[in-house]
Amino acid sequence: MQNLLDPAILFFAFGLLAGLLRSNLEVPPQIAKFLSLYLLMALGLKGGFALSESGLTAGIMASLLAAVLMAFIVPVIGYSLLRRFVPPFDAAAVAAAYGSVSAVTFVTAMQYVESQQIPVGGQMAVAMVLMESPAIIVAVVLANILRRQHAAGAQGVRVTASGSLVVTDEGHSASIKAILHESLTNGTHLLLLASLAIGFISGDAGKAMMKPFSADLFKGMLAFFLLDMGLSVARSLPDIKGKAPVLVLYAAVSPFVHAALALVLAKALGLPLGDTALLMVLSASASYIVVPAVLRYAIPEANPAVYLALPIGITFPINLLIGVPLYTTVASLSIW
Repeated sequence: MQNLLDPAILFFAFGLLAGLLRSNLEVPPQIAKFLSLYLLMALGLKGGFALSESGLTAGIMASLLAAVLMAFIVPVIGYSLLRRFVPPFDAAAVAAAYGSVSAVTFVTAMQYVESQQIPVGGQMAVAMVLMESPAIIVAVVLANILRRQHAAGAQGVRVTASGSLVVTDEGHSASIKAILHESLTNGTHLLLLASLAIGFISGDAGKAMMKPFSADLFKGMLAFFLLDMGLSVARSLPDIKGKAPVLVLYAAVSPFVHAALALVLAKALGLPLGDTALLMVLSASASYIVVPAVLRYAIPEANPAVYLALPIGITFPINLLIGVPLYTTVASLSIW
């Protein structure tokens, strides 16, 4: 209940309501993009400052290892389940979206966990970056296998003289190297990594200087951004109509399953409470920005309306309104 009374969450609910009422309220795209960049920069700085204080320890490395493992486990499980009910390319694309992460959900969770006075390690911002790409790798490999199985005529998989694997499909060509380059050099990734590095290098002095920017403004900027996200969710809901019921069920239930798997892994590795809660959030979230943009290029056979509408129309609001406080509470109740 406390999470629902948070001003940022209330602005999200208001944006959702305004969108459903078909209000002409909107946040200009350039403003929305600026807010997104601001939140990532502020998050990176916070993580860098925290890492500067703690240093790189065995516990931090364990948290990063857990994040990478979950980034591979989730898409494999998702594809294994969904391929029985939906076209295989759609299954691979949805698995990639849910194997990756939502930066907005993570930023909101960071704010919530900190409000509960739970210590949070700066390495979890690094974990978020590390969890973005493994799911894309898994999806691309699965798509390559599917194309190889259905290869005929001009369609197929070939190997260049240099040994690079290239997928061809009616003139479409995309090397795994190019796909990974696009993912890893994405502007938001680079900004987050640079902010982490700057925060780590500048340490306490930088933290004091950047406090008005990275701390004092953060809550208001997050509220403004979530207002726009509420409007976006409302706009995406019509795209969910007519989708296979199993996909809607997967979008609603899988976040809790993935969070439970993350909890088991975190407990096995002995991660601290804050890292555990955020690992659960990251594992439960789904990407609706970076991964869909890459999948349009990497897996053109998949239906974009499926892997874009489900994460933002169903999973995002569930995680924001229910998941974040639930995961944190469950992590707190666990015996560590």
